[in-house]
Amino acid sequence: MKKIYTKTGDAGMTSLRNGVRVPKDDIRIETNGMLDELNALLGVCRSSLPVEDERWRMLYAIQTELMSVMSHVATSSGKVNPKELHVAELTRRMEEAMDRMHEEVGDAGHFILPGGTLLSARLHFARAVARTAERRLWTLNRQDDVNDEILCFMNRLSDYLFLSARLEIRRQRREEEFYVK
Repeated sequence: MKKIYTKTGDAGMTSLRNGVRVPKDDIRIETNGMLDELNALLGVCRSSLPVEDERWRMLYAIQTELMSVMSHVATSSGKVNPKELHVAELTRRMEEAMDRMHEEVGDAGHFILPGGTLLSARLHFARAVARTAERRLWTLNRQDDVNDEILCFMNRLSDYLFLSARLEIRRQRREEEFYVK
């Protein structure tokens, strides 16, 4: 069995997908770190949902696609990444799911405090991390083009997580406790 440690990063360098060595605080590595953190947090959220819940399946699809996004972020400029992206289709599916959730939760009309249930709080936390990851992608985009569909996907993801958190507290009949008036 191959050992997990290589010692090649001990001096503060790491490799991009194509083997190019960069500092560990390179914007590509920082961006992927935020995407990795988001993916782990989405796993925590998903583990709090029953498999029958539509959101469980959506979070699974999002996590899977985030792995492809990370592969593209880790690919140097001008290099072809054979990993297929499905972010445009997933963005459309998230929009459809948000339309259904919005029918159930209605308009908030005001800000919502994160919390309500443990799952709702986790979803709000994931939303905040998604926004940070999106900002890192925009920072990378200023240096090297990021696929527009990835940027759109990340923007929509924070909206999806917000509505999913609201849906959770609505279903628990506790939403009014978390309005900011």
